[in-house]
Amino acid sequence: MLQRALTGIEVHSDQNVLIGYENADDAGVYLFDDENALVQSVDFFTPIVDDPHVYGAIAATNALSDIYAMGAVPRLALSLVEFPSKDLKEKVLHEILSGGNEKMKQAGVAIVGGHSVEATELKFGYCVTGFLRPEKLYANSTAQPGDVLVLTKPLGTGIVATGIKAGKTPPVLEKNAIEWMLKLNTPAVDFFHEYSVHAVTDVTGYGLVGHAFELARASGVTLSIHSEKVPLMAGVKELAEVGLLPKAIEANRHYVEAGVSWNTASKFHQQVLLDPQTSGGLLVSLPEEEAESLGQSLENEGFTGQLIGYVRSLDGSCVRIE
Repeated sequence: MLQRALTGIEVHSDQNVLIGYENADDAGVYLFDDENALVQSVDFFTPIVDDPHVYGAIAATNALSDIYAMGAVPRLALSLVEFPSKDLKEKVLHEILSGGNEKMKQAGVAIVGGHSVEATELKFGYCVTGFLRPEKLYANSTAQPGDVLVLTKPLGTGIVATGIKAGKTPPVLEKNAIEWMLKLNTPAVDFFHEYSVHAVTDVTGYGLVGHAFELARASGVTLSIHSEKVPLMAGVKELAEVGLLPKAIEANRHYVEAGVSWNTASKFHQQVLLDPQTSGGLLVSLPEEEAESLGQSLENEGFTGQLIGYVRSLDGSCVRIE
């Protein structure tokens, strides 16, 4: 939506902007000098769990992920709050901020301020600033034919959150999903720097297929994804089968419809591949000969290291689901 709204607006041009909004990348990148670049992103959303402390912690983990997706180290954060003080007690806000602060401290990030407004609906998140050396920058526009695709977290958080709101998500599945949403992507990125990673993107609101579509479009390639190999949270299929699906799934389908070939993918696999993720994993494009080693390193650290597809020369669709 934002990209469409910006159509026809001439923004200030600066030669030090390495990455702007043109390719729908995960963050903006600004070059200070030959050795230092600043990376910045912002993200906030409505509650997806009942516990305000956990909600704040998930919001922080989610906001940090954009910075990690660029290969950067997050250092500073500003909190963003829309709070309905007439409907919720101040203690709720305290718990949200406490949960967020807890994850930021874990990531070594200083919260240096923020902004709050009175609102009718609760929303919370952060603007995060990170730093990197330019040669360690990852973008969504540099995937290469011959690469393979690795995903670091299983899918399903949007469906799980829909089930939570309806009181239908089994406690075991809710606990598992929360654990994944609270898992910082820090160790994963540390591993990436040990390999010849070509491109990375954060899998969040547009779902795996939506972000794969953006990566393929920006890189001028076709991504071939094997739906049966994509890691999923156990129990998600049962929720989907009874109709506990976020509305954003159909919005995401509309977003990618001109660039995705579903082939024989089942109805469920289409739904879960379009499922909007919160604090999701990273989709990584790297040479095939390095994928097994990276995957094992990720799994040893508690991530998924599943090879889910391949990068091909552009052949009609941006994404093909096998």
